[in-house]
Amino acid sequence: MLAPRLKANGRAFAHIARFHPELTALRRDLHAHPELGFEEVYTSGRVREALKLCGVDEIHTGIGKTGVVGVIRGKRSTSGKMIGLRADMDALTMTEHNDFAWKSSTPGMMHGCGHDGHTTMLVGAARYLAETRNFDGTAVLIFQPGEEGFAGAKAMIEDGLFQRFPVDAVYGMHNWPAMKPGTVGINAGPMMAAADRVTIEVTGRGGHGAHAYLAIDPVLVAAHIITAVQSIVSRNVRPIDSAVVSLCAIQAGDLHAMSVIPGKATIVGTIRTFNADVQANIERRLSELCSAIALGMGATASVHYERVYPATINTPDEAQFAGDVAQALVGAEHLVRDMEPSMGAEDFSFMLQSKPGAYMRIGQGGEGSCFLHNSRYDFNDDILPLGSALHASLAEQWMPLTAD
Repeated sequence: MLAPRLKANGRAFAHIARFHPELTALRRDLHAHPELGFEEVYTSGRVREALKLCGVDEIHTGIGKTGVVGVIRGKRSTSGKMIGLRADMDALTMTEHNDFAWKSSTPGMMHGCGHDGHTTMLVGAARYLAETRNFDGTAVLIFQPGEEGFAGAKAMIEDGLFQRFPVDAVYGMHNWPAMKPGTVGINAGPMMAAADRVTIEVTGRGGHGAHAYLAIDPVLVAAHIITAVQSIVSRNVRPIDSAVVSLCAIQAGDLHAMSVIPGKATIVGTIRTFNADVQANIERRLSELCSAIALGMGATASVHYERVYPATINTPDEAQFAGDVAQALVGAEHLVRDMEPSMGAEDFSFMLQSKPGAYMRIGQGGEGSCFLHNSRYDFNDDILPLGSALHASLAEQWMPLTAD
């Protein structure tokens, strides 16, 4: 067997590295068969099959539609402790432009965010934990559907996830191409932003482009709104807070009708924040500003503000614990404890609203690697044993097996 290219400390890593080729084969098979949120039939089937082969104690399916939960009990359960470890399973609606043997076999879908790798790393942890059971308590392995915009974490919770498996804390991780393999990042606070969707409907009065004075042009109103809302962050949000307002699409009129002023215009965008007060302030200012601008130009504007994903906020004690576990694996020099938050969003946030826990980033790329959601992205198989060992070590150290 070839030695793994990536090195890390600890018994868990050394044990898992022995079946690195099998993990790689599983990851590439999942990559070749991408599925969208709540459609992960093949993926959940492969997970179920893998968990059975691993010898886990219980396998539960159909939680949150296509979610799978594996339960592994340690050599003892006198502590009464229970830890949750989560991985997401779904792919993206993207056309893959790679040419390796395991590229997507499904047109218009690809694993462009590395959830195939996340799933495989948790399977690797399951195999190790089931084989060794060097902990006192219960490990709950959560294979979650529908992270990419479907709120699969919320669906699992609403389906009784934490009632059926009352974990003390829950941990998750995401690969990060901007970090080198062998590194881990975390902080005790916000890791990912809240993601909100805003839809602005501007209603005017259609007419002939040659007689614009007889119309109320919603395109002109929309243009003023697009410009004006850029003042919200700069003039209504404290400089020490963070927020993004991006109006990303506008639809109005017909491109083949050069002289027709339409009656309506629709603007769609996203708002990203870390703080609930900032989020509420932006929602209020958007409504006020859009209405006032439209009114001043003889039109009307309605704002539909949808809170999609909350911010992903690590709890301090659990973030400290996860950092300590990661440091033991990769060394202090390869751990970033004050990881810069991302304005991206993550539905693991729903789990952190229900339970204490932490969300980490595991380096997989470095210079020259494709970032997430890129059509040439691929998960780095070198980090599979490390990610598995990190999951497994969280369980072992959360529920240590003490000597009699």
